[in-house]
Formats: sequence, C-alpha cells, structure tokens
Amino acid sequence: MATFCVSSTIAVITLSFLHLICYTVTATSIVNNINGGFSAQLIRKNSPNSPFQEHKNRKHSRRLIGPNVPEAPLTVDQMSFAQIMKIKMGTPGTDIYAIADTGSDLVWTQCEPCKACYTTKFGVFYPRKSSTHKNITCRHRECRLLGKKFVPQLVDECKQKPTTKCFYSYAYADESVTLGTLDKETISLKSSTGEDVVLKDIVFGCGHNNNETATTGNEMGVIGLGRGPLSFVSQIAPYVGGKRFSHCLNSDPKLESKIYFGNGSEVSGEGVVTVPLVDAETGYFVTVTGMSIGDDFVPFDSNGTTARKGNFLIDSGTPYPRLPIGYFDKMVTQLQKAVPLGSYVKLDKASGLRSVCFNTTQPVNFPLMAFHYEGGGKVPLIGEFISTPDAEEGGKHCFILNGDDKEIGFIGGLMQIDFLVGFDLDKNVVSFKPTNCVEFNSNGDDKEQGYVGGLMQIDFLVGFDLDKNAVSFKPTNCVKFNIK
Repeated sequence: MATFCVSSTIAVITLSFLHLICYTVTATSIVNNINGGFSAQLIRKNSPNSPFQEHKNRKHSRRLIGPNVPEAPLTVDQMSFAQIMKIKMGTPGTDIYAIADTGSDLVWTQCEPCKACYTTKFGVFYPRKSSTHKNITCRHRECRLLGKKFVPQLVDECKQKPTTKCFYSYAYADESVTLGTLDKETISLKSSTGEDVVLKDIVFGCGHNNNETATTGNEMGVIGLGRGPLSFVSQIAPYVGGKRFSHCLNSDPKLESKIYFGNGSEVSGEGVVTVPLVDAETGYFVTVTGMSIGDDFVPFDSNGTTARKGNFLIDSGTPYPRLPIGYFDKMVTQLQKAVPLGSYVKLDKASGLRSVCFNTTQPVNFPLMAFHYEGGGKVPLIGEFISTPDAEEGGKHCFILNGDDKEIGFIGGLMQIDFLVGFDLDKNVVSFKPTNCVEFNSNGDDKEQGYVGGLMQIDFLVGFDLDKNAVSFKPTNCVKFNIK
C-alpha cells in the first residue's frame, strides 16, 4: 500500500497508475520508514532541487509518451481550403503559418533576403534574428538527402569549395516552386497538456525565390508531412517516440483543427478502418479497389480485373479529391443513374479538372457512398462537403470528386473532414475513424479511458492498497501534512 499527499506549493507529480508508471520521485530524496513501508519527498520536476534540471541543456528534448502528445493547430484557408499549420521557429520564436502537406517532404518558409517572394499576411522569416539558426554546407549529410532536389549547377562548385551552402530547388504538381538554402533551426510546438515541446536542429528550406501559383496570402511555406527522411514527421520521430501522426479536420472552417505527433497519436477503438500503405519514397499511397454508390459497385481497375497498386495518394495539401479520368467517367455514369436530377460534366480550363454538377442550387440527396480499399476496408463519404455550390455555375451544386488526367487519384483534405486519420509509418498503415472533429479537437482526447491527473489530486491524501485493490482519497492540507 502506498500513500502520498500533493500540496499546491510543494509538489506536482506526473504519473498514470493505470499504466503502472512511477512518479518522478528522486531516489536520493529523504526516505522514512513507516510501518515497514516508506515515504519519499516529492519534488516538482521543474524545481531547482530536481535532479532532472541538471540535464535541461541536453541537445535532445525528452520523449513524450501517453496522453502528453505534441500537437499543432490547423486552420482552413477559406479561399483555397488548404490546411494551414502553425508552428514557432527560431529563438526568439517567430510564428510560421504553412500548408500541412502529406504529399511532400520538405519543410520550408519564405526567408529574408527574399529575392522573389509572394505576398503574405504574415511576412517572412528572418534567420539573422534567430540565435539558433545554423547553415548547412553542400557536403553535409542532410544536403545529400535532397537527392535530385539539390541544385545541379552547384555540384562542381561544391567539389572545389566544400563550404558552399546547400542550395535546393523544389517543385510541386501545381507548378509552384521554391528555391533557397537548406538550414537548421529550432521549432517549438505545444503538447496536449500545454507544455512546450522544443525540437532542435530541424532541417528546413529557407526559401529566397518562391512562386506559389495559387497563394491566397495566408501561408508562408509548406510543412512536408511525407515519409521521406527530410519530412517533419521523420525528423521529429526520435523526440516523440516514432513515425506516426494523426489529425482530425473540422467541418466548421471557422474553428481550429489539430494535428498530433508521436506516441499517443494512434487511432484506435470502435469503427476504425485500417488500410495498408504501399511502399514509396515519399507520400502515402493506398490501393482503392473501387467505389460503392448505393447498392452498386464501381470498380477502379486498370486492366479490367484488378486495381493498380498504389493508385491513390492521401494528400492533405490537395483540398479536392481527384479521380483518374477513366475512374471518373465510370463514377459519373453510375452517379447519374443513382441521382434523379439533371446533371452535366464541367471542365475547368485553368486547372484541367472535370466535375459533375447538378441542376439544383440545393444540397443534393446522394445515396450512401464509400471508397473500398485493398484488404476489404470500406470508408464512407460523409459530411456537408460531398457537394458544394459553384459560383461560376450560378450556385449549382457539384460533386466533391473531380476528374484529372493524372494516372493516380488524390484523397484530398475535404474528403478527410470528420475523420480521425492516423498515419503509422512504423506499421506502414493508415487508419480512418469517423469522428465529430469539432468535439474531438476541443476535448483533445478520444481515448476510452480518462486520466485523473496530478492537478486533480492536489490537497488530497491519496492511498493505493493493492492488497485490497482499492484507492482512497481524503481531503487534506498537504503543506502541513508533509512537514509533520
């Protein structure tokens, strides 16, 4: 049996007995025998007397486990529908607002000196004002991780002058381009319990020449969440306990969503659909076998019998989901049979995308629809964004799935709304769980178990009796109790 009394001024202890983890009790504390048991002085982990304080200047932050999960807020750009992630960069910290993109790897932001930068509401990052900014030379290991993204014209110069900076050139599918130097910087997040999570020496692109083809001015760069070695997820894995993260995108664009990293970000519980990821250098590719529309199944096959492996990319940086044109035509044929409204296919000349629109300005009453994945998993299409009014079409409602000339499809951000989506690179799977993301992000926890944390136990004498399998609480002035 063990008892302790936590005062509001003497000690705050961090422990979940549900997981059989010990409190941060220092072994060198004063220990007193009480009827064959013992008592120990409890010291705040941030107290000058704590033995952990002498390690505060170590290079690596402590690993966060359990409910104390690193997280970052996401907001919807209401013009582009992109998810904008907020982090702090540098020392002192500068707020960086960048597109959260599961379809790419590089973390980058616009930097001074900016030779050609697009206009944003938040300005640019000034590396010279940060005491933790570090340059990377062309011979560094991190520079070699760029591969073909390293500026090829500088290969010979790097051989002659190894101290040359590491220059990158990174292009996206929408023809956006960023060029600059690869550097290191400190990035800070918050944990789900409000603690600061400091991530040192994160490699990022300092963009000095940037061309965002579809910028709305609400973003300063991109946070690549892909699976390559330079992605944000891969770089922070040693800090947070693994290559995994999850997000829950709100249906209300005026509210923040959240993205969670590392241990504790796993998606589990009733209703979870887990899908195998297809091996790739970067990006999260899955195999979609087809789509059900009501009672009918539309196969997404490439050779008449089976779907091509990795035929869809889960890409939060692409708001609208896209189907290869062959799949799109099959889907439209079946959808027009299932929905008793006049409809037509619209071609957007600027993007080359096709969409099916209906002759109504009211939300369309669709049958139940779902994507079917390799392994038998089935994920429904849900939410108010299944059809959206098109201003160019007089407010007529158009279906969320677009047709594209590319060979692969895209499971975009709008298709992920009101799902808790978890990416686990250690297990090579992605999981989907239908979730009220407004409630989930405000509560911060979808676990089936709750946690009686240390702050709830202040000024209680708490006793654990494993022989009787019981725990007892007694209101107590713990300041007086602990100095008796």
